[in-house]
Amino acid sequence: MSRTSAPSPTGSPATAPDTGPEPPLTHGLKQRHLSMIALGGVIGAGLFVGSGAGIAAAGPSIVIAYAVSGLLVMLVMRMLGEMSAANPASGSFSVHAERAIGPWAGFTAGWAFWVLLCVAVGLEGIGAAQIVTGWLPGTPEWAWVALFMVVFLGTNLASVTKFGEFEFWFAALKVTAITLFLVLGVLAVLGVLPGTDAPGTANLSGAGGFLPNGSDGLVIGLLASVFAYGGLETVTIAAAESEDPVRGVARAVRTAMWRIALFYVGSMAVVVTLVPWSDPEVVEVGPFYAALDHLGIGGAAQIMNVVILVALLSAMNANIYGASRMACSLVARGQGPRRLGRVSAGVPRTAVLVSSGFGFLCVLLSYWRPDDVFPWLLNMTGAVILVVWIFIAVSQLILRARLEREAPERLVVRMWLFPGLTVVALLAMAGIFVLMLRQPGTRDQLLASGALTVVLAAVGAVRQRRRAGTGSPGA
Repeated sequence: MSRTSAPSPTGSPATAPDTGPEPPLTHGLKQRHLSMIALGGVIGAGLFVGSGAGIAAAGPSIVIAYAVSGLLVMLVMRMLGEMSAANPASGSFSVHAERAIGPWAGFTAGWAFWVLLCVAVGLEGIGAAQIVTGWLPGTPEWAWVALFMVVFLGTNLASVTKFGEFEFWFAALKVTAITLFLVLGVLAVLGVLPGTDAPGTANLSGAGGFLPNGSDGLVIGLLASVFAYGGLETVTIAAAESEDPVRGVARAVRTAMWRIALFYVGSMAVVVTLVPWSDPEVVEVGPFYAALDHLGIGGAAQIMNVVILVALLSAMNANIYGASRMACSLVARGQGPRRLGRVSAGVPRTAVLVSSGFGFLCVLLSYWRPDDVFPWLLNMTGAVILVVWIFIAVSQLILRARLEREAPERLVVRMWLFPGLTVVALLAMAGIFVLMLRQPGTRDQLLASGALTVVLAAVGAVRQRRRAGTGSPGA
C-alpha cells in the first residue's frame, strides 16, 4: 500500500519512511464510509447508558463536564488529524509515536490500544447478548456473543469494503436515532411538542441546584464523560485504507467539533432539562429512556434497547477492525510476531482472527473468573485511552516542529495555537490522572493501566536496545 511519509528524525528527505513499511492493505473505503465511521464513532453505548452514572453524580452540571472533556477530545483529535493527514498510516498514533519518540513508544501505544480494543470487543458482545436474551429468555448469552463474533469475523475477513458498508449502515441508524431524540427533546423543552409543557429551568435549578453534589460530583461526572469519547481514534486508522487518506482524515477531524457539541453536550442538556437528575430511571434504565418515558413515548424501553444494541454491535465491528489493523501495522514495523501480520487479498486475516479470539476469551473469563481475572482485565484497560492521548500530544509536539522545518506543505490540518494548546491538553491530561488518583472508584483503574503501560514500555525499550545493537531495520 502506498503512503505519504513524514520526514525522518535524521533529516532525510520527507518522502523517506523511518518506521518501516506499511502493511499491503487495500484502499477499499469510500469517502461516505469514512465520513459515517467518523460520525458513528462519536455515538456509542457509553453515551446511551454510561452517561446515567455521570448525571447521577454531577446533576445538571454534567453538561459542563461533557463540554470540558469534549474540548480536550477535540484538541486530541486535531493533533491526531494533523499527524495523520501528513502521514496516513494504518498504525495511526502508534506510527506517529514511533517516529517522534522512538520504537518503544510505538510499541507501547500500539499494543496497549490493541488490548483495550480486544477487551472492549468482549464487553460489547456481553452487553449486546444481554439485550437479546432479555427478548429471548432462556437462550445462553455466550451463544449470542459467539454468533455476533462469527458475523463480524465474516465482515472483517471478507474485505475492508464489507466492513465499511456494515459500519456505514450501523452509523446511519445511530445518527438517525440521536437526531430524532434531539429534535423531540428540543421541541419538548420549547413546549411545542403535543402533550408536553415547557419545563423551563425547574430541573436545572431544583433538587439541589445546578451543582447538587458540589465539586466532587462534577469531578466524578467529568471522569465518566472523558471515557465516553473513546472510539474517535478509529477513523484515523481507517483513513489509511480510504480512497483519499489525506482529504478523508482532514474532513473527519474538521467536523469533530460540531459532532461532539451536538451529540454529547446537546443530548446531555436536553436530558437534564427534561428529567430531574435524581430520577432513579436515569441510572437504572439510562437517561435516554428516562427522557423518552417522560415524554410519554410508548415503547421507549424497546426503542432504546434496539438503539443500544445497534451501538454495541457497531462498536464490536469497529473494534475488531481497529485491533486487527493496529496489530498488522505493529508487525509490519517489526513490533510483533510475523505470523500475526499475514495479509491475504488486502486483509490481515490472522490479526482479525487473533483479535476476535482474544475478545471472546474475555467473554469466557467473565463467566469463568468473574471475581478476579475479569475485573482485573477491566481495570487494566480503564485508563489506557488517556495513555494513548498523552502519546498523541507528545508526538505532535515533536513532529509538528519537524514538519515545519522539512515539509510545511504537508500540514494540511494544523493544530490550533501551536504549541500552546498542545501543552494545555497535556496539562489537562495530567490533571485527570490526579483526579483519578483521588477517587476510589478510578484509582484502581489508573494503577492497573499504569502497570500495563510500564510493562509494555519496558518490553519495548528492551526490544529497541536489542535491535539497535544488531543493526536491525526500524531500531
